[in-house]
Amino acid sequence: MALETAGASDRAVDVHQCLEWLWRVVWGSPHNAGLAMDFAYSEDSQAYQASLQQFMKRRLLPLNGEWLRRASAGDYPLDLLEPLKAQARDDGLWNLFLPDLREQEPGTAMTNLDYAPLAEIMGRVPWAAEVFNCSAPDTGNMELLHRFGSPGQYEQWLMPLLKGEIRSCFAMSEPDTASSDPTNLAGTIRRDGDSYVIDGRKWFISGANHPHCAFAIFFGRHENEPQADAHHQHSMVIVPLDSPGVEVARNIPIMQHHSLEGHCELVFRGVRVPAENLIGQPGAGFAMAQARLGPGRVHHCMRTIGQCELALEMMRERALERRAFGKFLSEMENIQEWIAESRLDIDQARLLVLRAAWLMDTHGNAAARVDVAGIKVVAARLQTRVMDRAMQIFGAMGLTPDTPLAYFWTWGRALRLMDGPDEVHLRTVARAELKKARETRGATAPYFTL
Repeated sequence: MALETAGASDRAVDVHQCLEWLWRVVWGSPHNAGLAMDFAYSEDSQAYQASLQQFMKRRLLPLNGEWLRRASAGDYPLDLLEPLKAQARDDGLWNLFLPDLREQEPGTAMTNLDYAPLAEIMGRVPWAAEVFNCSAPDTGNMELLHRFGSPGQYEQWLMPLLKGEIRSCFAMSEPDTASSDPTNLAGTIRRDGDSYVIDGRKWFISGANHPHCAFAIFFGRHENEPQADAHHQHSMVIVPLDSPGVEVARNIPIMQHHSLEGHCELVFRGVRVPAENLIGQPGAGFAMAQARLGPGRVHHCMRTIGQCELALEMMRERALERRAFGKFLSEMENIQEWIAESRLDIDQARLLVLRAAWLMDTHGNAAARVDVAGIKVVAARLQTRVMDRAMQIFGAMGLTPDTPLAYFWTWGRALRLMDGPDEVHLRTVARAELKKARETRGATAPYFTL
């Protein structure tokens, strides 16, 4: 494909065609197999994007002010949420995130690539994803149970999640260990007859404060597997939150902001659950956790990009309407640069995320492991950078709850630690680069000039 210079009246070159050309000419394929990337959204995805945008505009956004008012008072507005969920189900905008959704299960199966722009649209309103049953951590838990759950777990826990009747949380991080290295996790799972006994303290457990949160998936050290290597000592167990011994100790503020759903500290003291609540095999916790991570990170990153798009729209309008020192902010060169840099930053991040989604669809989640690590770093840094510019353009108003910018900035900063800190993901990328260097050592020798 030839890239031609477009005149003022010429049509813009399609970004997907440009990427395909660049990938063919410069890099080949991610596996050197001569395959071209294709980021084009399917017709179905485009139709769902249009439908979702209309739903957000007509049904969800008119309720946003009421939602925020009541949420700030600590009231979870279920009476606003449930009718929206019912309408979303009727409109076919339900469980869009799960590529392997079965025919008899509620919702619509979409590829990771086709779902990605839908996550971006939902991300513009932080509470929107629940309306479409696409909110974390339920998405990851549903994928986990879908792939590894037993028939009994399917009926008791997964189907109610797929129907949106209950919510769930994932209990992994601990206050007394460096949870960035999951082999440190010390919460215990001990077999005792027909039961497992759970002990441990977990924190920053998202969603545990939701009024419909019915269970946690507890990630802990399996005491019955003491001789296994470090990555085969942990298991996952379903723990109903109404079990004796489970305590929601507190809802932890994130940079002074209390989430309505909660980032809670949970205490498990001698909690006894049936042995059939074990997910998968004993000691398989790490393998299942890795299988769960990739799509969820794509969802997180695309929601972040949606929030950054909204911030860019808001800063553009603010720059056009505000005057200082005799001219509009939009006429000041530094403001123009901030707007331009934000556009470039957002588009670059989106392309990286779409590439990761495409890799998962075409080569499997494991093939996208390095890409997924990279987008987690890029998206979190993008959010704080774009929000910082937008807040500066808004001035003092940008620091208040009058706009979503301050909250979005807080969330972006938190993402640099949540789901693995930047340093862990950068190490993954660096190790992959160094592995390539070892395999091709000496290949750059002809380029030296001495």
